[in-house]
Amino acid sequence: MPRTTHRPRSQAALATLTTLLRTGAGRARDLRVALGAALIAGALVAAAGTWAFAELAEHVREGATQPFDEAVLRRLDAIHAPWLDEVMLEVTALGNGTVVLALALVSATFLWLNRHRYSAALLGGATAGALLLNILLKSYFDRPRPQVVSWGTHVSTSSFPSGHATSAIVVYATIAYLVARLQQRRLSRIVTLTLAGIVILAIAASRLVLGVHYPSDVAAGLVIGLAWAAFCMALLEAAARLVRRDRSGEAQHEAPTPQQREEDAADRRTADARSA
Repeated sequence: MPRTTHRPRSQAALATLTTLLRTGAGRARDLRVALGAALIAGALVAAAGTWAFAELAEHVREGATQPFDEAVLRRLDAIHAPWLDEVMLEVTALGNGTVVLALALVSATFLWLNRHRYSAALLGGATAGALLLNILLKSYFDRPRPQVVSWGTHVSTSSFPSGHATSAIVVYATIAYLVARLQQRRLSRIVTLTLAGIVILAIAASRLVLGVHYPSDVAAGLVIGLAWAAFCMALLEAAARLVRRDRSGEAQHEAPTPQQREEDAADRRTADARSA
């Protein structure tokens, strides 16, 4: 009699344990895939951007880009107009260090107060990293500023890479990415990212119209800024996926975005289907 009494219980316990192990293994595998995909995607973009920057920097040091750089600046000088300089001065101010720092600080504070603390940390780290990267690269290459046309604004630092281009793509692209994560409609996300792209390109173009950078300076700033921003975004996506597996941590550090809530619901339906 004891054997017949305990056997069903032991079998039920074994079945429950097996189900739990399978569910846990499935979730662990899904987590590894999600983390790996986010980090690999970011690493690939960062590697591609770093490689492109290194190749461009080598051509600049060899003087291979100089004829093209000067030809572009002369062509832009041919359409020079006082009103255009005034417009470009206003646009280029959007990429100044003080402006991007203030914008990043306000945005990070808003994210922190709304329980998106990893996002706030990402924005702060991305901005600080971009400014430090710009200082180091300018000091290392120490390329003189263009002397092809008269400058439309005062500058004192070296030319390569463009600090305005680097800061613009890191800060504006990162903020747009964080805002897009919180928007529910695909159209809204597209509009947000498109507007950020327009602002970034306008800032980059303003440095050429004002004659304070060569095209190769601006291109280098954009690619190295994109590489750094992509790496930081990949880290956030990986952290967000980890946080979503820890509900207590989520309540303290990162509120779920609309897209994450939809993904969580899909994950729960998949898990229920497996357990059934």
